[in-house]
Amino acid sequence: MIREKQKHTGPIIIDLTGPDGNAYALMAYAKKFAKQLGWKDAGASIINEMMEGDYEHLVKTFDKAFGSFVILER
Repeated sequence: MIREKQKHTGPIIIDLTGPDGNAYALMAYAKKFAKQLGWKDAGASIINEMMEGDYEHLVKTFDKAFGSFVILER
């Protein structure tokens, strides 16, 4: 089935079990979202905080910063 591309109007969903769920991808998303939100340091501080612990800490830090508009799925 082929269909026309549809505009996504809901929240951003990231599947943590897929390729977008690895640590490097999440840090790239954090940098992208920080730039879009106009953060002065372009997300450097949040990325540094994400790297201070294990993967679970990284995910929780990401969710704390961007959870208002990003849904993380396991």
